[in-house]
Formats: sequence, structure tokens, C-alpha cells
Amino acid sequence: MALKATIFKAALQVNDLDRHYYQQHALTLARHPSETGERLMVRVLAFALHAGPELEFGKGISSEEPALWQRDATGLIELIIELGLPDEQLLRRACGRARDVVVYTYGGRTVTHWWEKASPSLAKQNNLRVFEIAPQTTAALAALADRNMTLQCLIADGEAQILSGEHLVPVALTRRNP
Repeated sequence: MALKATIFKAALQVNDLDRHYYQQHALTLARHPSETGERLMVRVLAFALHAGPELEFGKGISSEEPALWQRDATGLIELIIELGLPDEQLLRRACGRARDVVVYTYGGRTVTHWWEKASPSLAKQNNLRVFEIAPQTTAALAALADRNMTLQCLIADGEAQILSGEHLVPVALTRRNP
């Protein structure tokens, strides 16, 4: 018998001073049995960093949909967000489909190896931004994972923090491409 997804609920308050976006979001996340707490929380972080009324989660790990995406009123894809170390071909295809594509990589040294291999074929994609999330950030975020979470994300001057109760996680991002 196949294992079922575990449902996580997050009350996420986003205070983005850079974009002047202040909104409460009630998120329901299905955690696939093969998904780690780290990836689950990276999905929440990516949502917080790009929060907006049209941003939505994809169908999950086992689907062809991106981790998150945003479509305009006509159905055209404005933004695709991928997580981890996605295939270069998938990213090139995403760049052809969407106005902007953002990748949040994580995993320490494996990111460097992935980027060395992928960067030559992705260099021509002008609408692609690749960021690496520091291992200490993803580990601290994973420690916040709970079936019922209350989180706040504060974004100011290009820097972000995630707060949960008394825990504060500064988000360390490094841009991998120009």
C-alpha cells in the first residue's frame, strides 16, 4: 500500500518592506513521503519571498508542475519557482514558458557540483535567477517544521528573516548567476 502525504498547515504573515506587500496567508502543504522537512520549509520560504495573490504551489514532487508558479489573469505563466537541483533541460523549458524563472538550490557542496555542470548550458537564459540557500539556513528552517505552524517573514533591504515563536532564522542566500 502506498504511503499518503502528510498535511501541514502554516499561518504565514509576510511583511515585505521592499515590495510594500503585507499579507496573511493560510497555507496547506501536502508533504510527500519522500519529501524532507528541509524541502518542505524551503517551499514555504520560496512562497514567502515571492508572495502574492496569484502565487500557488504545484502539485508536488511526483508531478510535472514546478514547485511554485504564478499565472496572470489570461493564464500566461509569469513566474516559475523550482527547488533543489533541477535538470538543466527542465530549466531551459521553464525559461521558454515563463517571464521569470527562479531556482532555490540547497544541499551544501552538491550545489557547487550541480552549478559547475549546469551553468554553461544555462548561461544564455536571461530570465533565470539561481540562488543558493546556506545549509545552516535550511537546517534551522527544517527545525521549525510542524504540522501546525505560525510563521512570520520579514523582508527588508533585500534580506529576509523567518520567525516562529521565539525562534529567528536569518535567511542566507547567495546569487549563483548574474
